[in-house]
Amino acid sequence: QVQLVESGGGLVQPGGSLRLSCAASGSISSFYVMAWYRQAPGKQREFVASINIDDRTMYGDPVKGRFTISKDNAKNTVYLQMNSLRPEDTAVYYCNRIPFLSSWGQGTQVTVSS
Repeated sequence: QVQLVESGGGLVQPGGSLRLSCAASGSISSFYVMAWYRQAPGKQREFVASINIDDRTMYGDPVKGRFTISKDNAKNTVYLQMNSLRPEDTAVYYCNRIPFLSSWGQGTQVTVSS
């Protein structure tokens, strides 16, 4: 089964930007939908963004207009460009396909703070 590894997180001030990457160990070209989720301590996992096989995108309401999901099939990588970051964006960010792979990766921590 393909494995997914998230990277690119870090500490950023409010209003700043980060780009997250989700690198797959195998081809993602046959996956109908790839998605980003996030989870803050004590909170349920929350949908962030998705991109389908035809590059159609969808976003959760809290990130609309600020985040952009994209993918590069040749690199087997999905990206999440995050702009105008807010403290409430602080969370561990995960990627997965829909339907979910059974094993989630470690995620990458994003902390937005002054």
